[in-house]
Amino acid sequence: MTNRFKLSLLGLATLIGTSSLASANVFDTYENLSEGFLGSTFTQNGVTYRDVNNVSGFYADGAPFGPTDNGDQVIIENAALLYPNFPGYGSPVNSMTFGSAFINGENLSIGALASVWMDVAGGGSAASFDIAFYENGPWGQIVYHLDAVKNGNVVASDTFTISDLGGRDNVTFDTLSVSGPAFDSLHLYATKNGSYTVPRGMIDDLSVTSVPEPTSIVVIGMAGAGLLARRRRSS
Repeated sequence: MTNRFKLSLLGLATLIGTSSLASANVFDTYENLSEGFLGSTFTQNGVTYRDVNNVSGFYADGAPFGPTDNGDQVIIENAALLYPNFPGYGSPVNSMTFGSAFINGENLSIGALASVWMDVAGGGSAASFDIAFYENGPWGQIVYHLDAVKNGNVVASDTFTISDLGGRDNVTFDTLSVSGPAFDSLHLYATKNGSYTVPRGMIDDLSVTSVPEPTSIVVIGMAGAGLLARRRRSS
């Protein structure tokens, strides 16, 4: 095999591998959706949002709640009045929230968010989003979690604890992100003292990095082997 042929073969394999890695990434700003209810299950860009607030736990004041008490809807909220005050949050003007209510127009309601699952078609290797919520007041010491899950097992996670400075509650935002082993679902949920609870939450700019499909890697290997075999027969 000549050096020129070796270089050509390596270049072809590298080109095919790079194109397969770049496919099926997700970056969703929700700007193509209309304000309103999307249902209890909603799919866009390969991500299925489901099982909203389908858990039992305790409100911040200690009263219990069940799976049907906090609304099961995926909701698009026009949050235009939020973005000028928080320029680092998301992308104007739509956000995704959850629960049972929204406010028409540029005013907004940050919905009840105890738990929501996001199934990722084809799987992912990293994910992140911004989340707006209320801090202080009754919300202090609630922990927001983002778990990356593969076949029912948690493979990566991120958390933050809501501020508890007392006084009147106020809106703020943070970012949750996970990366590492491949996952097939994301689970966003809130706990206090080890049990599910119900703060307010609204997300924007969901980003999911895909994993290469196994068939793409096999094709690269077969293509290289085929070229090498043909070259040997012609020598």
